[in-house]
Amino acid sequence: MAIDPKLIEELDERRRKIMLSGGEEKIEKRHAAGDCTARERLDFLFDDGSFMEFGMHTRHHCHNFGLDKKDIPAEGIVVGVGLVDGKPVAASSADFMAQGGSLGYMHAMKIEDAQRYAMKAGIPMIQINDSGGARLQEGVESLAGFAHVFYNNVAASGVVPQISLILGPCAGGAAYSPALTDFIIIRQGGAAGMYITGPKVIEQVTFEQCTMDEIGSAAVHASVSGNAHFVAQSDEEAIAIAKRLLTYLPPNNTQDPPHDLNVPLNVADDEGMNDIIPADNATPLDMRKVIERLADEDSFMEVHAQFAGNVIVGFARICGVVVGVIANQPAVKAGCLDIDASDKAARFIRCCDSFNIPVVNLVDVPGFLPGKQQERGGIIRHGAKMIFAYASATVPKVTMILRKAYGGAYIAMCCKDLGADAVFAWPCAEIAVMGAQGAIPILYGRELKSIEDAEEREKRRAELLADYTKAFYNPYAAAQVGQVTEVINPSQTRAKIALTLRMLLSKRETRPAKKHGNIPL
Repeated sequence: MAIDPKLIEELDERRRKIMLSGGEEKIEKRHAAGDCTARERLDFLFDDGSFMEFGMHTRHHCHNFGLDKKDIPAEGIVVGVGLVDGKPVAASSADFMAQGGSLGYMHAMKIEDAQRYAMKAGIPMIQINDSGGARLQEGVESLAGFAHVFYNNVAASGVVPQISLILGPCAGGAAYSPALTDFIIIRQGGAAGMYITGPKVIEQVTFEQCTMDEIGSAAVHASVSGNAHFVAQSDEEAIAIAKRLLTYLPPNNTQDPPHDLNVPLNVADDEGMNDIIPADNATPLDMRKVIERLADEDSFMEVHAQFAGNVIVGFARICGVVVGVIANQPAVKAGCLDIDASDKAARFIRCCDSFNIPVVNLVDVPGFLPGKQQERGGIIRHGAKMIFAYASATVPKVTMILRKAYGGAYIAMCCKDLGADAVFAWPCAEIAVMGAQGAIPILYGRELKSIEDAEEREKRRAELLADYTKAFYNPYAAAQVGQVTEVINPSQTRAKIALTLRMLLSKRETRPAKKHGNIPL
């Protein structure tokens, strides 16, 4: 007995109305403003014909303020699973054309369905945000809905990769879900932005006057607050960034990242590495040039590029092996570690460790940034985050000391006793408690003061400086006590790191049984 054709017609009509969301006129307005619809964004994300939608016919159950008379297509959120470059991914996409994409209880339940599916299936979760926040008509139920989403963000953290795209307004509680995910990609311009309270509320409460751009724009979150990891100029670019990120990440925490071990292990010397090293260690070295020579061609994907430029973090491949790179940048603040750089590095280290990605550390650091503002701002606590992140990470860790490595910053950049599996150093490396110029007055201050003749005193100071530097400021002193695995020619850098990474891919390391550590947040 065949199904009644009228039922098929009804199904098709229902689907047609839902797919149009607010109607063709609203769609045209979005396109004119440079915005894609919620479904178009998913079309960009998923391979053709692979998207399977969940809960298309879900409807809110609110009877307040006339909302019961409103038909909100798909409850203002499109969720489901599909294939991205042939690999399964779960996703949600807020529909601003349907009640402003506001989150009600059933709207949240749809997101939760996708989140739970991602965790059960062990696949990444992508959330596309374009919402005015909580649905006021639903009151506390909308807040409960947010709590469900947040709870599952936390449950999924470190289990499956989570990526958030901010492609429209992301207000109030809606901003906290992206903040709980691994990466945030925000679009520049238009209505895209993140904030907890808007300019009007801020003015009413604190009497401060500000614009939306000053508190919620892509520029602010990428360079000042550090909330956003990537900035895109369009919906399509934002989705392309998310898709590229997935090429470095495993589907879940039980699997290895997508290494390509068919890439030949090249152990040839790279003489070009020598050419980029300044003759004087006091001259800043551009660490990006080192990374370019170290990583496979066009494989480096920088994360948080506009925030805390004194440290560089990002994903790369070295002879096909996926790695996370953490590098001091002497061209910015002399490469010192400060509050923001410590937070940036620690967060990235934790992400790499969550998803079994080896970490390569490129060290050229004169210390932690001194200053009253840094001390009062909690540089001790923030710097401790890096130490905690490295010490607790069980992935392969390879440290390369290029030039300066002084004091606590030497430790914080993953020295051997903090858990590095191998530590290499260039012959020009300087490893010490502090810079020689600062050490001499402390160690020999009385002797120098006792020399009355200024010329003799300066001559003696130079002798002491030379002796101290020769004894303590070369990498061989560290190698003699086992802190450096090998001192190498800079031309061997890529070969040594690539070979070490291959050796460490089978690394297994456990930590004492405990619920979790108490990272100094």
